[in-house]
Amino acid sequence: MSSPKTPPTDLRAIDSLLQIMKNLRDPDGGCPWDVEQDFNSVAPYAIEEAYEVNDAIERQNFDDLREELGDLLLQIVFHATMAEEQGRFNFADVVEAINAKMVRRHPHVFERSDGRDAVQQTKAWEDIKAKERLQKNNQEKSLLSDIAVNLPAMTRAVKLQNRAARVGFDWPDIRFVFDKYREEMEELEQARHQKDPEQIKDEFGDLLFVMANLARHLEIDPEAALRRTNEKFIKRFSYVEQAVKRSGKSWDTYTLDGLEAFWQDAKKQS
Repeated sequence: MSSPKTPPTDLRAIDSLLQIMKNLRDPDGGCPWDVEQDFNSVAPYAIEEAYEVNDAIERQNFDDLREELGDLLLQIVFHATMAEEQGRFNFADVVEAINAKMVRRHPHVFERSDGRDAVQQTKAWEDIKAKERLQKNNQEKSLLSDIAVNLPAMTRAVKLQNRAARVGFDWPDIRFVFDKYREEMEELEQARHQKDPEQIKDEFGDLLFVMANLARHLEIDPEAALRRTNEKFIKRFSYVEQAVKRSGKSWDTYTLDGLEAFWQDAKKQS
């Protein structure tokens, strides 16, 4: 049996977290679960923790945010530790890369002050990223090729559209997006009448893509907007649940009109 690992004394030091992860990954006395993980098995946790960070921000719960940021940092350390075990890179390389990138992409801060505003900086940031992509690929590939496939679909749709818009492939006015929305709605309705499952799926996807474009033109994050609506639905449906419970009746005794009356009451409360 292996001897217990020595816990770190300075719990505020990043080196302590790095050592904790190395101890957990040590085949001799480490944690069996941590030892058997690899990049693929750990990757979903990073996505989950990023969402939990976002949730804490939206709830403005900064105690939770502090904890969730720590959980997200752990995922970074986890991946860096596995990479170091394979001789690929280590945590210091990760830090060096992001430091260099931030300096490189902010010449107006670290090289010269040109008085640019946030909009101008966003454009400059994208221009620098485009040049970096060309240098990295050493050949011109599709403008869309490096947008991560595993992003949430609506988020990826917005990123695809933003990238295309940078070279002028975009509606000049939001009115055209609304026109496209109506067109896609009609095509979805036609597909529904034709009862072709694959066509219905395609047309529904087209409609969602237009909705992402509409969100982009309205400068709305579609994921955040839908999360907000989800929470609103939960709150209102909970009101309906409580109303049914207070009535002493079962759900199946209510018609949709009766439940809708409770829903309208719930809307008045929020």
